Amino acid sequence: MIRGIVALAESDAHLPVNIGNPNEFTLLELAKTVIEVTGSRSEIVYEALPVDDPQQRRPDIGRARDLLGWEPKVELDEGLRRTIDDSGVERLVGATD
Repeated sequence: MIRGIVALAESDAHLPVNIGNPNEFTLLELAKTVIEVTGSRSEIVYEALPVDDPQQRRPDIGRARDLLGWEPKVELDEGLRRTIDDSGVERLVGATD
Protein backbone atom coordinates (compact mmCIF):
# COMPACT_ATOMS: atom_id res chain seq x y z
CA MET A 1 0.00 0.00 0.00
CA ILE A 2 2.87 2.37 0.75
CA ARG A 3 4.28 1.73 -2.75
CA GLY A 4 0.88 2.61 -4.18
CA ILE A 5 0.62 5.83 -2.18
CA VAL A 6 4.14 6.88 -3.20
CA ALA A 7 3.42 6.04 -6.86
CA LEU A 8 0.23 8.11 -6.69
CA ALA A 9 2.01 11.05 -5.05
CA GLU A 10 4.70 10.97 -7.74
CA SER A 11 2.20 10.66 -10.61
CA ASP A 12 0.30 13.26 -12.57
CA ALA A 13 -3.04 11.62 -11.70
CA HIS A 14 -5.74 14.11 -10.74
CA LEU A 15 -8.68 11.73 -10.48
CA PRO A 16 -9.50 9.58 -7.44
CA VAL A 17 -7.45 6.38 -7.34
CA ASN A 18 -8.39 3.53 -5.01
CA ILE A 19 -5.39 2.02 -3.28
CA GLY A 20 -6.62 -0.97 -1.34
CA ASN A 21 -7.11 -4.68 -1.46
CA PRO A 22 -9.68 -5.91 -4.00
CA ASN A 23 -10.03 -9.22 -2.14
CA GLU A 24 -13.24 -8.84 -0.20
CA PHE A 25 -13.53 -10.33 3.27
CA THR A 26 -16.04 -9.83 6.05
CA LEU A 27 -15.33 -8.09 9.33
CA LEU A 28 -15.80 -11.48 10.98
CA GLU A 29 -13.10 -12.98 8.75
CA LEU A 30 -10.82 -10.04 9.60
CA ALA A 31 -11.44 -10.45 13.33
CA LYS A 32 -10.75 -14.20 13.16
CA THR A 33 -7.54 -13.59 11.19
CA VAL A 34 -6.32 -10.99 13.72
CA ILE A 35 -7.03 -13.39 16.61
CA GLU A 36 -5.24 -16.23 14.80
CA VAL A 37 -2.18 -14.19 13.81
CA THR A 38 -1.79 -12.56 17.23
CA GLY A 39 -2.60 -15.65 19.28
CA SER A 40 -5.11 -13.52 21.16
CA ARG A 41 -7.73 -15.01 23.44
CA SER A 42 -10.11 -12.15 22.61
CA GLU A 43 -13.75 -12.94 22.04
CA ILE A 44 -15.67 -11.62 19.06
CA VAL A 45 -18.65 -9.50 20.08
CA TYR A 46 -21.52 -9.11 17.64
CA GLU A 47 -23.22 -5.71 17.40
CA ALA A 48 -25.95 -4.34 15.16
CA LEU A 49 -24.61 -2.87 11.92
CA PRO A 50 -24.84 0.90 11.48
CA VAL A 51 -27.52 1.97 9.01
CA ASP A 52 -24.88 3.41 6.67
CA ASP A 53 -22.68 0.29 6.75
CA PRO A 54 -21.45 -0.50 3.21
CA GLN A 55 -22.58 -3.84 1.85
CA GLN A 56 -19.48 -4.16 -0.32
CA ARG A 57 -15.92 -3.59 0.86
CA ARG A 58 -14.07 -4.24 -2.36
CA PRO A 59 -12.37 -1.23 -3.95
CA ASP A 60 -12.03 -1.06 -7.70
CA ILE A 61 -8.27 -0.67 -8.16
CA GLY A 62 -8.42 -0.54 -11.97
CA ARG A 63 -7.04 3.02 -12.09
CA ALA A 64 -4.19 2.09 -9.74
CA ARG A 65 -3.28 -0.79 -12.06
CA ASP A 66 -3.65 1.28 -15.24
CA LEU A 67 -2.11 4.60 -14.14
CA LEU A 68 0.43 3.45 -11.56
CA GLY A 69 1.13 -0.17 -12.42
CA TRP A 70 0.24 -0.94 -8.80
CA GLU A 71 -1.67 -3.74 -7.13
CA PRO A 72 -1.32 -5.31 -3.68
CA LYS A 73 1.34 -7.99 -3.32
CA VAL A 74 0.89 -9.10 0.31
CA GLU A 75 -2.06 -11.15 1.63
CA LEU A 76 -3.93 -10.02 4.75
CA ASP A 77 -2.50 -12.56 7.19
CA GLU A 78 1.07 -11.96 6.02
CA GLY A 79 0.61 -8.18 6.23
CA LEU A 80 -0.70 -8.50 9.78
CA ARG A 81 2.25 -10.70 10.75
CA ARG A 82 4.74 -8.21 9.27
CA THR A 83 3.03 -5.28 10.98
CA ILE A 84 3.08 -7.03 14.36
CA ASP A 85 6.69 -8.16 13.92
CA ASP A 86 7.80 -4.64 12.93
CA SER A 87 5.92 -3.03 15.82
CA GLY A 88 8.05 -4.75 18.45
CA VAL A 89 4.97 -6.18 20.18
CA GLU A 90 5.33 -9.84 20.95
CA ARG A 91 2.66 -12.25 19.78
CA LEU A 92 1.25 -14.60 22.38
CA VAL A 93 2.74 -18.08 22.64
CA GLY A 94 1.07 -20.44 20.23
CA ALA A 95 0.29 -17.82 17.60
CA THR A 96 0.44 -19.25 14.09
CA ASP A 97 3.65 -18.42 12.23
